[in-house]
Order: sequence, then C-alpha cells, then structure tokens
Amino acid sequence: MFKPFRSLIAVSALALTVAIAPAYAQQAAPVAELVKTVNIPYQQFKLDNGLTVIVHEDRKAPIVAVSIWYDVGSKHEPKGKTGYAHLFEHIMFNGSENAKGDYFEYLKKLGATDFNGTTWFDRTNYFQTVPKAGLEGALFLESDRMGHLLNGITQEKLTNQIGVVQNEKRQGDNQPYGLVEYKQIEMLMPTEHPYGHSTIGSMADLQAASLDDMKKWFTDHYGPNNAILVLAGDINVAEARPLVEKWFGDIARGPQVAKLNPPLPTLDAVKVAEMKDKVPTARLYRFWSVPGLNDPDFAALDVAATVLGGLASSRLDNILVREEQTAVAVTASTLPFVHGSVFEAYVDVKPGADIDAVSKRFDEILADFIAKGPTADEVQRVATREAAGRIAGLEQVGGFTGKAVTLAEGALYSDDPAFYKTQLDRLAAMTPEKVTAATTKWLTRPVAKLHVLPGERDAYADDAGGSAGQAEGDGPAMRAPLPRTGVLAAPAFYSSLASDAMAAGAASKQPLAAVDRTTFPEAGAVPDLDFPDVEEATLSNGVKVRFARRSAVPVVRVAVSFDAGYASDPKDALGTNSLMIALLKEGTRTLNSIQLAEAQERLGTNINATSDLDRTIVSMSAMKPNLGASLDLLADVIRNPAFDAKELERVRVQQLTRIQAEFSEPQGIALRNLPPLLYGASHPYGVPLTGTGDPAVVTKLTRDQLAAYHSQWMRPERASIFIVGDTTLKDMLPMLEQRFGKWPSNRMALMQKDFSAAIPAGQGRIILIDRPNSPQSLILAGQVLNAKGTDNLLALETANDIMGGDFLSRINMDLRETKGWSYGSRSLIQRPKNDVPFLIFAPVQTNQTGPSVSAIIDQMNGFIGDKGVTPEELDRTVKGSSLELAGTYERSSSVLAQMQSDALYGRPTNYAESLAGQYRSMDAAKLNGAMREALDPKTLTWLIVGDAAKIEDQLKALNMPIEVRRAAPAAGDK
Repeated sequence: MFKPFRSLIAVSALALTVAIAPAYAQQAAPVAELVKTVNIPYQQFKLDNGLTVIVHEDRKAPIVAVSIWYDVGSKHEPKGKTGYAHLFEHIMFNGSENAKGDYFEYLKKLGATDFNGTTWFDRTNYFQTVPKAGLEGALFLESDRMGHLLNGITQEKLTNQIGVVQNEKRQGDNQPYGLVEYKQIEMLMPTEHPYGHSTIGSMADLQAASLDDMKKWFTDHYGPNNAILVLAGDINVAEARPLVEKWFGDIARGPQVAKLNPPLPTLDAVKVAEMKDKVPTARLYRFWSVPGLNDPDFAALDVAATVLGGLASSRLDNILVREEQTAVAVTASTLPFVHGSVFEAYVDVKPGADIDAVSKRFDEILADFIAKGPTADEVQRVATREAAGRIAGLEQVGGFTGKAVTLAEGALYSDDPAFYKTQLDRLAAMTPEKVTAATTKWLTRPVAKLHVLPGERDAYADDAGGSAGQAEGDGPAMRAPLPRTGVLAAPAFYSSLASDAMAAGAASKQPLAAVDRTTFPEAGAVPDLDFPDVEEATLSNGVKVRFARRSAVPVVRVAVSFDAGYASDPKDALGTNSLMIALLKEGTRTLNSIQLAEAQERLGTNINATSDLDRTIVSMSAMKPNLGASLDLLADVIRNPAFDAKELERVRVQQLTRIQAEFSEPQGIALRNLPPLLYGASHPYGVPLTGTGDPAVVTKLTRDQLAAYHSQWMRPERASIFIVGDTTLKDMLPMLEQRFGKWPSNRMALMQKDFSAAIPAGQGRIILIDRPNSPQSLILAGQVLNAKGTDNLLALETANDIMGGDFLSRINMDLRETKGWSYGSRSLIQRPKNDVPFLIFAPVQTNQTGPSVSAIIDQMNGFIGDKGVTPEELDRTVKGSSLELAGTYERSSSVLAQMQSDALYGRPTNYAESLAGQYRSMDAAKLNGAMREALDPKTLTWLIVGDAAKIEDQLKALNMPIEVRRAAPAAGDK
C-alpha cells in the first residue's frame, strides 16, 4: 500500500538521560549536540504576479537545485476526472511553446542531475539540479512551461501520455499487494473526501481525458501565484532575484485557487476486509486516519509509529518477529498529509502460522501500546535516529529529499519554510506521556483491518483493454530504472469538494510581452570536476584503507568491502552468502539482536550488510561525535557474529519468504531465471541476480556452514576499507588499527572464484515463463559480451545511453513516447568485475508483447547498422554527460561508491577527473564501433514473463525457438 514517506520530523534539544548498556551507550553524544547543525538559512521574496521564491545558499559545489512546487494535487480532482493531476504532470514534460520536444532533451544539454516530477494528494512538484552555468536554462524551461504551455499541448501528446500513465498504473497494480492502496482508501475515506481516490486515478477517467480538460487544468492551477520556487545551492538572493524576475516576471497571475478544509474522517465502527493476491504470505494491515502534519499531535503519533514498528528494535519486531517468531516482517509508520494523515501498521505472517492467532496477538500488542505508550529510552532512540537522518539529509541541496524539498514543503504545507524547526521543537519536547495521550486519543477510534491472503486475484477490473498503437493496453514498466514521472508508489485521495474550490475567475494566463524566448540559454563553461583527494594507507595486517574528506555535514561513512559476493556461493549451496550477511545484523558474541539494534539507535548509527555479484560490503553511517563507539559496533558485527541458532531459524524463514515473493512477481522470476541461461550453471555469475539462492539449500544450511563461510570469505586478506566524511585519515588510522589492524587471519586455505567455466553460446531463443492472468508482460533479454568489467567500457556505455540506457534513448522513446506500449524500457551494460552482460528490460502491455520484441530488435539492428549515432545524439550525450559531473558527486555516498568502483576495476583514485576529457574525445565513429563490436542481436536470449495464452502466438511470429515454462509455484498458486 502506501510506502513509508517519512515525515520531516527531526529533533532538537531532547536531552533525556537514560541508563543504557555496554560501552557503546556511554559514549553516545546527546541529541542536542547532534542537531546543532540542523539549520537551513534562507531568504524569501515574492514577485508582483504572486510567485513565492525561496533562496538557500550552499557553496560546497558549483550546482543549484531548482525545485518548483504547485499547490495542486489529486485532492483537487472533481468526480470523473481522477488521475488528472498526475496525467498533467506527464504533459508538462512534453514540450512548451518555446521549448519544443521532450523536456529531458534540454535537461541533458544542461547537465542536470536529480531531476523528476511527482504528484501526490497535496501537491505537484518538478525539480532538477543543474551546474550553476546551466541555471538560466533551467529557469527558462520552468518558466516556459508555467507561462507558455497552452499552445504546446496537442491531442497527440495527450493520447500518448494517457497510454503511458495507464501502463504506469498497470505496473503498480501488477505487483504483489499492488491493489491494497485502493482498498485502503475505500475503507478509510468517504468517496467525497479530497483524499477519497488514488493519485493514479481510474482507467476510465484517464481514457476520457480531453484536450480541453488538460488546458483547463493548466489555467486553473498553474499560475505563478499558486507556486513556490526554491533555489538552493551555489547562489544567493542578489544573484537569484534578477534571473527569476527576468524569466518569471512577465507571467500573469492565475485564478485564485480556493483552500480546501475537509473534516478528518472517523469510522463509525471497525471495518474488516479480506482480499487475495499472489503473495508469499498473509499480510495483516491496521489503518487509522489521524490528524494532518500541522497538528501538534502528529509528532507524537509519528514517534508512536516508529517505536511500534519503525525501529529495528521496535515493539512489533521484538515480540512477533524475534521472540514469538510468528511473523517474518512488521512495519508501522505515519504518512503525513495536510488534511489528515494515515497511521498504518502491518504484519507479514510467518508461512504456516495460524493467521487468526497472529491477528489476535497483533491487536493485543497494539492495544497494550496504545494504552501504555513508549518508554523514555524508546523516545530518545527515535529522536537520535531522526536527528541523524536529518543531519545526513543536509548534505544534498535538491532531489527527492534535499534542503530545497524541506523548505518547499514547509512553505507549501505549513506556510513556513522553516517548519522543520517547529517539528524539531515538538520532538524536543516529546515525552512518553504525550505519546500515550495521542495514541489513546486517536488510535482508540475504530480501526480499518485488511487481510491480504495468498490466493488467486479476482479478474483485473480497472482496465480499458488495449488495441495496437492506442493509449490502452496491458503493461506498465519497472518503477525505478528511468528518471521520469512521479513517485506513485505512494497513493492518493480525491474529492468532489474540489469542484467548488476550482471554480475561480478566468484570469488570462497569457504572459505580458517581455523577455526574448526565441533562444534557449545553453549552459556556459563548467570547471572540470575536482574529485576529492583520496589518501591511501595500510593497516598492520595488510588491510588497505582509502579515505576522502567531505566536511559538509558531521557524518562519517565507512564501507568494509570483501572480495566475496553472490559469486562466492558454493554451487551446491546457493544462498549461503545472503543468509550469512542477514545474520551479521542479528547479534554478536556480546550483543543479542535487540541489544545490537538498540545500540545503533542510541548512537544514531546505521550498519548494513549487502552483497552484489563480486563484493560483500558491511557499511556504516555515523555521527562524527559518536564515531568511536560506532566503529566498535561495526568491528563487532564483522568480526564476532554470533550466528545464534534461534536467530538463524528466524532469518532462514525470512529468506525463504523473500524467495517465495520472487516466485510471485515478474521481475523476481526474470532475475532468478536469466543469469543461468546466459552464463551456464557452473559459472560464478550463473546464479539468481537476487542473491537469495536455492530454497532447498536455504532450508538446510546449518550454523556451522555459515560460520565456515564467514571464516573463509570475511577475513582480512579479502578486506578493503573505504571512508568518506568529516574527519581525517590521521585521526581514523589509530581507530581502524585498534579495531581491524590486529584482526588475525585464519589458517584456512584461501579459496578463489573460478571464472574458467565456458559461457554458453547465444542461441537467439525465447524462454516464455507462463504467469496466467498477468496484466502485463515483462521482457528481460541478455547476452554475455566479450568484455570484462575491468576494461574501459565508457564508449560502449555512452553508446548504450543513446540506444537504450537513457530516458531519451531510442528504445525507450520508441516504446514509451511513440508507441505508448510501456511506462519505461531500457538496455544496460551491467558491470561486474569479470564477464559483462548486456541486458534489456522492457515491461510492456500484453497485447503488444511480440511487437515490442520486434521493435527492440529493429532499434538494435538499426543502431549497429546504417542508423548509427547522429550528430544531435552525440552532442546531447557527450555534452550532458560532461556537464552532469558537477552534480554527480555532491553527496559523500556517491564519492564512497566511486571509490569502491575504482578499486574494483583497478582504476586510479582520481579516475572521475578523467571522465570529462574522455567524453570530449568521443565521436560517432568511436561509439558506433564500440556497440557494433559488442552487440549481436541475433544471439540474445529472451526471457519473457507473462500470460502464455495471450502472448505465445505473438511470439511465434518472431521466428525464434520458443520454450514455454511454468513459473515456479508460489504461495497462492493453485
């Protein structure tokens, strides 16, 4: 359902003194000390036409975040026009009167990063971060679509985007639990409430959208007086004002949009509902509508949710997952909105457990917590975690969560850009008593209970069908690979009350004659990237250390990387690595899993363990004042895992449940099945890309096997340490030497991954995995290239950007923008250290599955044939790739990732500084040659997940061998 959208709550001077365990706690800095730097100074002014402008100066990088927020969301949609706010957001990217063509073409020219647009109940926003030299171009674009859009909207564009949004909706609906959002809204909200329908809307309403509807939506809501523009970064108000006045000052005011003030819904009685879905296990939801984000009680309820199911040591985790082991996952969160928020908790029942008994126990825990509230220690742990998250967030100026967002949300939702300080103050004053008062006031009201059980879904009703080339169809796309429209993983509400609110004067949106818009302001010269200097050292036991200083925020990030990864799994024990790293976080020899989680929370530290094909990485983000104690925890997790028998059984069930989830979702099915087809089962990379392994193996792995694997692969000879943050190598080395330098090796012979296995020749075949009743098809194709990750693949990757790797690529523009068959499709050069695969990912509507494969093949053949890189594509890609370097390494996490990549591929530590020169040296011949040498479309293996009864005949027309397989049985299959 709603994915957690964390509130802006952070913390100020909460100075609770709590007796806490071991040495870690004694060194924890007070929360008040942590939040001294939580400050976003700004200046604000307003143009004569009503546009509010907020400027925040941050000179750490030559970039500026441009974020514009409109006070319009799905809450303003009248009956019969659901989904219009988000649909119009799509239209806004399809060209204005003086910037014809796709908006992203211009952003690419400017070197933009962190760009997108999103729609939710209360707002629509558009944002991009650009090099300072490209700022005027970004302001030109945003002002042109605010004041000069009407004549740029065409029926052709509308028809196409209706199809794209319908595909986006199907994509979300097709996921496990993907229909829950609609039921949640139905249970909590009356249909006439502004939040009474989802932001994505209904298929029928989207299909009925007319050109006049879209133009009226624009004139009613997109006036400068209904917008907030935030500029954050390498700029001050003296620089900003003349530019904003130049580009926005001539735009006429729009109609005054009336404010909505609906009552907060309260259920008359408990509501109970049940639905079935292809899911790995039952999920039990509890929902309440609670006060909006401006209400003082919201802060208390947010703390309550975090204590209940948001902390790693939450009440629900400790009781249901760890102690009683009747659940495999739990969550509780608040979703903040202006006119009422949502308090949500859910439990994923352990497969085989008594669902009714777990439901009863769930309600007992909720009732006890609602009545008694949290402890003082729990409140402080929430405060510390929130403070750490807020401080880390100060590093970024734009994107989804940066400082521009914080200021814009405060201004739009609370009429105060500094509202985050109000939130800090409320949390600073938080007590267990205040939390308990809020929970007893709001959560003793009738609850909505929804149980999603494994089983067959009902027929997919909300579908307009699909005909070739039309805006209907059967398929969305991968939610994250391409940076386009909204983050609609979170749903929406609606209201006929909006009809009156939108009935405003017909003030002209035609701008006054002023600035010359005939020429797009190209980006000026940008200095070459100055990547942070990387210092190197070696601990006494040979462990290599790489360090880069970044002091924008008092945070230190550490990654201890091991030459392991999923490729190190024994061939007869796939899933060992994944199960082992999951157990690393579940206790050491001195701290059990609860104590370990609580220790991190008290320090504001986050320790995580992840793997990819080549590396296993244990990473840490820590507040500088708590660095020593945080490093103690990190070393303990790496060197002294307990592999406790009880924890093993719990984590085992969780991993098996994840595998079942992969069996039930198209992407999981594809990612599990394609690698063995490409590499062969004996190759180290011929394993499921999810890393979760073989369920038969995971079921039987013993503690001794996991401990032996840890001893073999998590040892100092295989380790490298990478550090980025507000410290120095001189200060770090003694701390690292104490914790890792004296780490002895063991006497086990050092095993190596064997990459000598022959890779099967590509056969140009189709593997069709039958997933009956799928409302879309997922295409995943691949070919192992004659290339290693350690090769210089920049020319090939740049050529792929043009063919299929970028939003503006030929494959995506063809399937999405021209044909309307997909929400987003792409090709990519995956980059493991050794044998590199070329992959295609294309979720498409069912009735265009075969034609989509044919279209992708045509694009590939054209690219390596007589339709190579055009001058326009070359200029756009090379220039954009060079310019965007300025914003690529704004965050310390990006610097850390680059350092690890450089080490993996054997590149110099200043490799990033060579990129601009490499891009400038590229020409069409070089890019065409790189792709022609690498790619052979005839040998691709095509793995397609979909309804075989509907798509097999389409695929036969492609004249390739077809093998039909049944998807692995998942919970809910009959």
